[in-house]
Amino acid sequence: MNFKDWATRVMFISLIFVALIVALLAGRAIQLQDDTSNPALAQPAAGIASWSQYPNVQMRSPKKPSSAANPPKSLFKTTEAFTKYRPRYEIAWADSSNYGERYSKDANGVIVNNLPIIVLHETSNSAQSAINFFQTPHSDENVQASYHALIKLDGTVIYTVPPDKRAFGAANSVFDGANGSETVKTNLNLPPSVNNFAYHVSLETPPDGWTNTEPIHSGYTEAQYYSLAWLIAQSDVPDDRITTHRAVDRSATRIDPRSFDGQKFLNLLHEYRQETGVNKVN
Repeated sequence: MNFKDWATRVMFISLIFVALIVALLAGRAIQLQDDTSNPALAQPAAGIASWSQYPNVQMRSPKKPSSAANPPKSLFKTTEAFTKYRPRYEIAWADSSNYGERYSKDANGVIVNNLPIIVLHETSNSAQSAINFFQTPHSDENVQASYHALIKLDGTVIYTVPPDKRAFGAANSVFDGANGSETVKTNLNLPPSVNNFAYHVSLETPPDGWTNTEPIHSGYTEAQYYSLAWLIAQSDVPDDRITTHRAVDRSATRIDPRSFDGQKFLNLLHEYRQETGVNKVN
């Protein structure tokens, strides 16, 4: 075999390998595209998760629908400090028994249109123990529970329920705000709660708080405060509609988040977002 024939065969074989690689990559791309059509498999783009990557009507849109030519205006804009902070994230979807739909009418058929609130919690044990519970099917409505997101001690943000869904983060609960007392009864067999208009975020409890129910513990890490502020900075929920489980609870049993430095959190939140001057739609 002369050199010319040998070179031709090598080139032919190389082209076959290239064609196979291209075909495999194309197939993988199609698979990934198909996976992202399933909300349970979708991954945040560019490695950065944010609320805007989910159907977000309950958290950001004004009450009246707007056309594409006249999109809703945000009450807040994120800052340069926000863009410089990039927490790690994980996806750990809760079992479907542990969350539900947000309702436009309460259990008695009355239309509800509460503006969103954010409720802060703590896990009471490790983050993994909370995830294990949320991912376990529960047929008993009295034990079903979930948060939309939780933040580990190292600042990792774990997404467990999409924002457009109703997480079961607070059972018997009422939010006392500028518009008076707000709560929604979505189940005739259970007390009313804030879940229908709440976004629930939980901080992982430090280990010294796992085995006691004292009102204080060693507190949360710097990374947790930064990630919490980063997450909430992406919302249009104003400061006066950010609250705690302790504040909304009406069972007289919830005291979380314990040892939470509210002013420290607000200072960071204000570093990560600024008001745009748009008036809030009431």
